[in-house]
Order: sequence, then structure tokens, then C-alpha cells
Amino acid sequence: MIILERHSINYGDRKIEFTILRKKVKNLNLNIRPDMTISVSACEEVPIDTIKRFVKNKAPWILKNLNYFRDVQPESISKKNYISGETFKYLGKQYRLKVEESVEKESVTYYQGFICLTIRDKSNVKRKEKLINEWYREKAIKNFEDSLKRIYPLVEKYVSSKPEIQIREMKSRWGSCIIEKNKILLNLELIKAPKFCIDYVVLHELIHFRFNKHNTEFYDFMTVLMPDWKQRKAILDEEIIRQV
Repeated sequence: MIILERHSINYGDRKIEFTILRKKVKNLNLNIRPDMTISVSACEEVPIDTIKRFVKNKAPWILKNLNYFRDVQPESISKKNYISGETFKYLGKQYRLKVEESVEKESVTYYQGFICLTIRDKSNVKRKEKLINEWYREKAIKNFEDSLKRIYPLVEKYVSSKPEIQIREMKSRWGSCIIEKNKILLNLELIKAPKFCIDYVVLHELIHFRFNKHNTEFYDFMTVLMPDWKQRKAILDEEIIRQV
């Protein structure tokens, strides 16, 4: 059972807030998400003071990464105006947006380094955002299903039946699974990552149908099936935020 605890430390004039995940792990593990949330995994026996000292020792590294995420996040996530020249990612590649006004059918296409958005009213930002998000979702459905087709044979003999994929908007997870409903939930943002990163997330969730917890058996099995999964994960954790 995982227990969540919220704590903070002071480092100079900065306050660092973090969540402790109490679960069966051998070491203290620190994780910073692109949304700037910080978590520490620790077993129940590790005292709070020990964890706080650990976080304080890591404070310079934490602040460096928080500053990095803060610098890129407004550009890459929050402040898209959907005008020509802005960059958008799709399957790990950057595309320049080209907005064209037309009385004909509205559409989104991509070619030769551009995502071309055809719209009736170029000043309608909400409509442009809606069309781009719908395009991402349409592409996500196809590419996530293709990934499942590639990866499922690796675990087919360990999983009772091929799960269904559903797409969600998530703030801090690339994916999750609902074992009792035989479903895998994937973050829509994952469509911006390379295909080999999508494959990593799909495999990660599929393995949960055999090993529910992130224990040694889980990661050993992951390594057998995908020896370079750590490299894929590292690329994924950086990929989505680098959109400038």
C-alpha cells in the first residue's frame, strides 16, 4: 500500500515542497516532474528527518531543475497563441505552425516540417486550439493502437487478453492501467514524444497486468523485454517540455 505524505524544507530563501511516497523501495528516490511537482519514494522505516536531510542535500539540483521547468513551461505549454511560426511537437519532431484563413472546410494537416491549420477566422484562438487538440487526439488514437500492436506480443503469454486503450489528459503521469477493466490509460501529451518512448509507456503499463507494484520483479521483467527502457524514459521525461 502506498501512503502519501506532504512536507517541505527551507533552503536559503526558498521553500521546497515535496510529497513522500511510502512504499517498498530499497533506496530514497527523488523525482521532479515537468509540472514541477517533487516526490520522494521511501520505505516506511525511513524517518522524516532523514528524508528532509536527503532533500536538503539535493536542493541545489532541485532548484536548478525547477528553474529550468519554470523557464520552458510558459512557452511550451501555457502561452500558445496558435499563430504562424509557433512550434508544436508530434512524434518527437518539431513542426512550425502555418495558419491559413479560408472559407472552405477547416482542417489540420502536416507536411515538410509544417503543421498547416486552415480556419475560417484566424483571430479565433479557442477555435484554433480546439482544432489542434482534435488533430492530436485523432493521431494519438492511431499511434497508440499501433504501439499496442507492436508491444503486446512481448507479453501476450503473461496477459489474459489484449487491453483496451483510452486517452486522457493527465498532469503528472504518462499512463496508468485499470486492471479489473482491462484498460490502459495514456496521456494525450504522449503523442508529442517519439514512437520508441510511446512503446516504453505501453510496455510499462502492460507489465502491470503481471506485476501490480513497482518492485524488483517488475523492473527485472521490464529490462528483459526492453533493455534500453531507462534511456527511453529519460528521453521521454525531457521530450515534452522541449518545445521552444
